[in-house]
Formats: sequence, structure tokens, C-alpha cells
Amino acid sequence: MRKSTRTLLAAALVLGVAAGPAVVPAVAAAPPAAAASQASSPDLSAVIAGLPRADATAALVRVGGTEGSWRGSAGVHDLESGAPADPAARFRAGSVTKVFTAATVLQLAAEGRIDLDRPARSYLPDLIPGRYARVTVRQLLNHTHGIPAPDFPGDTVEEWYANRFVVHTPEAMVRSATAKPREFRPGTRQHYLNIGYTIAGLLVERVTGDTYERQVERRILRPLGLRDTYLPGEAAEITGPYNHGYQTMRLDDGTTGLRDVSVWGTTDGWAAGDLVSTTADLERFTRVLFKGGVVRGPLLEEMFTLPKVPDLKSGDPAAYSAGLSMKKLGGREVWGKTGGRWGYNSAIASTRDGARTLVYSVNSTDAKGQDMNPTALGLMVAAYGLPE
Repeated sequence: MRKSTRTLLAAALVLGVAAGPAVVPAVAAAPPAAAASQASSPDLSAVIAGLPRADATAALVRVGGTEGSWRGSAGVHDLESGAPADPAARFRAGSVTKVFTAATVLQLAAEGRIDLDRPARSYLPDLIPGRYARVTVRQLLNHTHGIPAPDFPGDTVEEWYANRFVVHTPEAMVRSATAKPREFRPGTRQHYLNIGYTIAGLLVERVTGDTYERQVERRILRPLGLRDTYLPGEAAEITGPYNHGYQTMRLDDGTTGLRDVSVWGTTDGWAAGDLVSTTADLERFTRVLFKGGVVRGPLLEEMFTLPKVPDLKSGDPAAYSAGLSMKKLGGREVWGKTGGRWGYNSAIASTRDGARTLVYSVNSTDAKGQDMNPTALGLMVAAYGLPE
């Protein structure tokens, strides 16, 4: 990593930890001190101390593995009451959903019901047109398929908020995307998009004759005892206890401020981004996944194999595998997945040997922003070190 980039990351970390809130609504009570359990971790504690801040209203964190464990929570359940954040709360996990979808597809591949090298069109001939006839299942999972994103109503957060209850069907999203010319020849570039996982969810349904949601529940949620994790379908409200999510946007009176965005439909994400979970459930999932208890045998290596192609936009080497992504932090490879929905950022991460795992949920006010949320960035750097 260039020195200038490292300096910017360090500056972002300092700002995220020490700058404090630029604007916090007057209704917010004094922020509670970070609550921690097990082994102390001053760096992680410092990252979440002082919440709520301008960039986040709450954070829930779990670090585990053979190097030691730490748990912490900070911030508020909601800005109106100022009550402390619930460390067991559910949250929107966003694109962490892709890890569950990839694992489900890979289980089906292990059973011989899906061939990763077979064209996706051979499973969904009525939905995928001839121009995408060569896109394989593996390319759907590692984002080398070349299919563009579908069209959605709205370009700004305010427009998205106005359309938050619109139901998007996966079939309609696939038709919208595949009606467009391909971005590149399949297998020659990587472009991280949701659409490959939308198709993968439909593929699961086609080969099993069951819903995507029931397959994930039967194959992953129930066997691992993930009782607080579920796929919401068309429901716009989080079931059970949750810490409210807020997003900075233009308000009805024309000013810019925080709006409660906890209730928001996620059908646009579906198999790519609609999961609801807790840090405890995601920590267990991460630990079992990396030990080979979710995807077994050679197919697990699909999740730790990066395609040897450049990224479409940056030209850098591909960073996404089937379900996961990899970054070198603190001198070692860290595999995992981040996720973002309006009002929420989340992540699972681990070294390949499970020596250190990290799971967090940050109630970010800038979710889906161009840059990584400062609190989320601070947690990743505190847990693993700076990028190379």
C-alpha cells in the first residue's frame, strides 16, 4: 500500500475515534460508556468510545479465536430515549448474506445437484437470455460474470427512502439486468455487484424445488443453531429487538439531518443482501464456516480462491472469491465480508486459521457511502492492523 493511502487510513481511524460528534440531535442522551466483557482490548474500546457520533449511533463488536476474545457495545438503542444499545440486538447484515448464499450453492454442488462450471442458463433457460449463455455458476459467485446491475427507481438516498416499501421480485431484477449488453466477456474481469447472487438464489430454488429462504434455513440456520438469524422476505420491519438505524439525508423541512430508517424493505437485496442477524450468530457462523463445518471438502476452497483477473474499475487484482473477499491487514490475509443497508454496516472476518475473528454491527449514518464508515474502518484496523 502506498504511504499516502496508509496515512489517510490512519487519519480516518483517528478521526473516527477521537473527533467526537459534529452534529448529534439534541434528543440524544449522554452516550453510555462502552460495555465490554472478557479480555480487555483498549484499541477496540477506543474505537467505539463516545458513541453516538456523527458517523454512527451504536456499535456491537465481538472478537474471538485462539488469540483471545473480546466483546463490546456502545452507543444508544435509539436517539429519542438515549437508552444504551442492546448488545444482543438484531441488525441488517446486508451483503454478509452473500456468504450464506454461496455456502448454500456450494453445498448443492457437493451433492452433485449444481455444477459450478455449467452455464447458469442451462438451469434457468427461461430467464437468462442467449447473450449470457456462457456465464457459469462459478462466475456468478465470484463476480466475473459481466452482467450489469438492474435498474431501480431513484438515484439519491431520499429517492430510495421514498421507494423503501416497493417490492422487487428477483425475476424482474434479472430481466432488467440481462436486457442490457454485458459489461465484459465472462471470466475476464471482476465487478462486484448483487445481480450474480440474485441469480444464484433463483438457481437454488430451481434445482431444489424449494424457496431460497427455506433452503438456507434447513442447510445453515437450523444445523448451526442460529436462532436470531432469518431472511425477512417482504417484511420491512426487523422482527425482535434491534437498535434503531439512522441515515443522514434531506428531511421534510429541507434541512439535512438524521432520519430513522429502521423500517425499510430489502427485497432489492434478497439473496444478495437481506439477512437479519446478531453478532453472536454471525460469530458462530464464521467460526464453523472457517473450520469446514458448513461447506465441506474441496468445495470450501472455492471460498478462499480469488480469480486471476483484474477489477473492472481499478485494474487491481480481484479481491472477491465465492462469497468472501480478502484483504491483507497487519501482514496477514484476512478473509470475510462486509455488508451495508441504510442505517447499518456489518462485517464478518477471520484469518484463515481462525486465530482471530471479528464480527461487528455499526449503526452508521452514512451506510452505502462511497468511503468506509470511520467507526467500521477503525474496528477492522484495531482488530487486524493497517492494510499493506
